[in-house]
Amino acid sequence: MEQKETQLNNKKFVAILIALLVVALVVVACGGGEPTVPPPGTGGTPETSTSEAPPTAGGTGAVPFADVFKDSGHADQAAEAFVHWDAETPAEVPAACVKCHTSTGFQEFAKTGKVAEANIPAPAGAFECTTCHNDAAAALTSVTFPSGKVVETTAPGEAICMTCHQGRESKVSVDKQINETFKVADVDAVVQPVKDDKGNDVRFGFRNIHYFAAGATLYGSQAQAGYEYDGKIYDPKFRHVEGFDTCVQCHNQHATSVRVETCAECHEGVKTVEDLKNNREPSSLVDYNGNGDTEEGIYFELKGMQDALYSSIQAYATDVSKTPIVYDGAAYPYFFVAGDDGTPKKDDKGNSVAYNAWTARLLKAAYNYQLSVKDPGAFAHNAKYIIELTYDSIEDLNGKISKPVELAKLVRDDAGHFAGNTMPFRDWDDTGVVPAACSKCHSAGGLPQFIASGGTIVVAKGGPYITGTTTQPTANGFMCTTCHDTSAGFPARYAVVNVPFPNGKTLTFSTEKDADGNLKPVDANLCLECHQGRESTVTVNLALSAFTAQDTADKGIRFKNIHYLAAGATLFGTDAQGAYEYDGQQYNGYNVQHPLNKCTDCHDVHKLDVKTDACASCHPGVTDVKEIRMATNTTDWNGNGDVKEGVSKEIDTYREILYATVQKYAAERAGTPIVYDPVAYPYFYVADADGKPAKDDKGASINYNAWTPRLLKAAFNLQYSYKDPGAFAHNPMYVMQFLYDSIKDLGGDVSKLTRPEVRAAPAP
Repeated sequence: MEQKETQLNNKKFVAILIALLVVALVVVACGGGEPTVPPPGTGGTPETSTSEAPPTAGGTGAVPFADVFKDSGHADQAAEAFVHWDAETPAEVPAACVKCHTSTGFQEFAKTGKVAEANIPAPAGAFECTTCHNDAAAALTSVTFPSGKVVETTAPGEAICMTCHQGRESKVSVDKQINETFKVADVDAVVQPVKDDKGNDVRFGFRNIHYFAAGATLYGSQAQAGYEYDGKIYDPKFRHVEGFDTCVQCHNQHATSVRVETCAECHEGVKTVEDLKNNREPSSLVDYNGNGDTEEGIYFELKGMQDALYSSIQAYATDVSKTPIVYDGAAYPYFFVAGDDGTPKKDDKGNSVAYNAWTARLLKAAYNYQLSVKDPGAFAHNAKYIIELTYDSIEDLNGKISKPVELAKLVRDDAGHFAGNTMPFRDWDDTGVVPAACSKCHSAGGLPQFIASGGTIVVAKGGPYITGTTTQPTANGFMCTTCHDTSAGFPARYAVVNVPFPNGKTLTFSTEKDADGNLKPVDANLCLECHQGRESTVTVNLALSAFTAQDTADKGIRFKNIHYLAAGATLFGTDAQGAYEYDGQQYNGYNVQHPLNKCTDCHDVHKLDVKTDACASCHPGVTDVKEIRMATNTTDWNGNGDVKEGVSKEIDTYREILYATVQKYAAERAGTPIVYDPVAYPYFYVADADGKPAKDDKGASINYNAWTPRLLKAAFNLQYSYKDPGAFAHNPMYVMQFLYDSIKDLGGDVSKLTRPEVRAAPAP
């Protein structure tokens, strides 16, 4: 695999050199000429001069790329997009359409930024050179989508393309029809016509995204073209790779064709556009459509989701709307009443009967289905966004149909490192900037910056503080370059030996030395850079240094949060001191006892799945890793009499006892009842009489405000044990040690529990 990737990388660099030569030749021959795709890292596509409009095809001057352009869809005088209105009475292109279906309409929009107020006589003709080659068009740097969302772009030509390739509808317009025009109260009731201000019937109809809304697909939730269901998070712009991330970098803007030869530089086996359907990235290794094939091209994953959604739409129309539905992607208005044979039903004039039994729920799903098929390049533009929309539409219909889709087989979200639709990457969308303190692990470029700058962690009161990072733009998950050092030759990873932890120590998985006596880098050290938590015994003690009375509540004490998935800290135990370790007690260190004791030993680095096959070699017959228990381990840690249950269940009992002890202590000693919510920051709240978070006069949950030093330490450890869901495998004895000590320190009953013995540290 590595040899194959290296070959691809070498091909890519050769192609880059060729591209540079091509740029030079074009500049010499044409004085600028057609924008060509630059090598990665150059920040865009060279612009042609737009100070003067180029000569028209009928003029006397030489027109660069005229032969290429005249055979394109944009110049096709007979294309439906340009002749649709020629036979109308009157023969006019409506003002609402002239921006993208006439040359003069587009130029006027580029100049004024306003949609035309008047129709344009037909035939208006196709596009010309001057449609896009003019100063006003060249100056476009932002695009307002039908949702009202604005995308700013400085990439040459991108705003020109997206001005038209953006669709005509959005979640906003769909919701407006449902909630404002028809004021729908029951989303499953067939919506009846309403009267307009002139007394005419207005029917609740299908809303069509329109054709080739590639820009809207590409920008995902930033454009909000899809019907995004409330409470769900969606992927923003799909980021490919630097230098191949805009419209004209992937499409020849004159021929309007895909630059397949450019794709082939990295995607082996690609010779035609059709071959692109077989592409699949390492960041998309989950089985979205549930057919068991995780090697098929992402196009086919998306097709499987579309098919499942269409099946759900038909089932819902029959079960709920009581009127069968059929789709025809080539005939407006696309959705028709289905006859007994499954084809569009005909009226007495032989015309297909447009679907007429819409409910609000059905409209949302049908809108998303149409959006997914009307951009034929959606699989390349932003497959994840479309998969999320189709999944959510299926899920929304599922509760109302007699034979729901088995959602357990479908996958909506990618593995965590690539799940651009989750809060670890979306939490900063309101500002568009990931703060320096968070950018190391929550942006695509933060970790490389941290490593390159020699960044470290400074442990001090109010800290720890991360050095060597700056703010980063929000990311759509990690990119290949987050972990792969392309300067060292792909697929080499960044060479990391020593990893600073929040307790001030430097830890490493490295054990072997090179010829100079230096420790060799280990790939798993990269994992430690982020999976280490953000606090430690040291930082908790620093935060509590001014509060010496262990059982006195003080509003100056704030909860300290270990953060999420501190697996590396758990694995290193007392070496990292990620949990709060009590004075006078000893704790286990690095869990070298297990033969698989590095992140990459047990986890697939892209899918992040546990390598259960590796577990099975020592734990035969185990299908759930939580059932694992060392055969030689017969201690009844939790005192329930079961010495065969998985060690995770032993730890669960410790957690339950600790939480009950925390609540008892908070009520009796701190004087304020407490309740824990593991999914809502800051996790601990003042409890009301029902044991639920108490509310303030604005209805917000009240953060816990009666911390004592003793209570904070125990609550910190409780949170730690939950925030590393694999703690039972990473270092179970260490986990039970700090949970046991927390219970005991709060005065809880540990009579039935057994504290694991401290294992001697391994020899250096």
